[in-house]
Amino acid sequence: MTRWMLAAAAMALVGCSHYSDFTLPALEGGTPNLSFRFEENPQPLVSASGDALNPSVTEFGGKQVMVYSIFDGVWRTAVQGQTVLSPDSSTWEGNYIAANGAALTDEGVLLYWYVAGPRNAGSIGLATSTDGHEFARHGDPVLKPGPFKSWDERVVADPYVIRVGPYFYMYYLGHDRAQPPQQRLGVARSEDGVHWLKSTANPILAPGEPGSFDEAGVGEPAVFSYKGFYWMLYTGRDFSEQRRLGLARSSDGVKWSKLPVVFGGASAWDSKVICDPTVMVQGDTIQVWFGGGDVASPDENLHGKIGYGVLRAVAGAGQPTGGR
Repeated sequence: MTRWMLAAAAMALVGCSHYSDFTLPALEGGTPNLSFRFEENPQPLVSASGDALNPSVTEFGGKQVMVYSIFDGVWRTAVQGQTVLSPDSSTWEGNYIAANGAALTDEGVLLYWYVAGPRNAGSIGLATSTDGHEFARHGDPVLKPGPFKSWDERVVADPYVIRVGPYFYMYYLGHDRAQPPQQRLGVARSEDGVHWLKSTANPILAPGEPGSFDEAGVGEPAVFSYKGFYWMLYTGRDFSEQRRLGLARSSDGVKWSKLPVVFGGASAWDSKVICDPTVMVQGDTIQVWFGGGDVASPDENLHGKIGYGVLRAVAGAGQPTGGR
């Protein structure tokens, strides 16, 4: 019996999220002035009749598999053009979304943590697949919003999951009760991918100063390790709802410093929005898949398409601009 069968059997025991003081394994030896430039392919990889966004790429079955989101009035999850998850209105998921997730392969099983629930009240669930086509849900949410007046009281969403040693680490977006809500990032840790402990250091990344590209919120983190640092590509929103990608780095995966680097869409199709990055490191090649659109919309109906690019390491512009 795999851990995922055991986890499914234990789902009835899942309750409210708890908290812990943790970091990722410390990294050393990074070059302080290392940064990146982003080289974007001019043509999108995936289009849809509505929106195609939120790509997540993992090695599964000996090849790269992209799990992504499509919007046709409802947010659904697709693999190779086939819808594999739609919201189940008879459960906690409601009828708005079962998408915007993170894919990872473990013990030959394709894992997908996804967002569901009413609009502006999302939680994170888990579905698994052994063939990449049929997905089994694991019942109740595995990560829920936080307690009263917490930074993630209203919404947890946009998970990005990595495996480091014996633990899974989930980076995710949270909304508080402010109007409009503050949109910040946090991290949680799990031994089995089902039971998560949120960091007591949350939130770990906050919006920038007035006038900055991320003044209205940060979201959609993509975390990877490279040359002595953890790096985070994240989406920043301004008050006109244009979205671009920012870069932050860390030695422990919890304390992050933003770098003075902003990546905007380089083509007409992603001129207003570039978002939803997912990263795969292959030696010195850092592959990036991302969503984009030519309408400045915070969620959907932005003519969303999925693109591809590469991060190239460069010296300079690598000094942090401040903490979280």
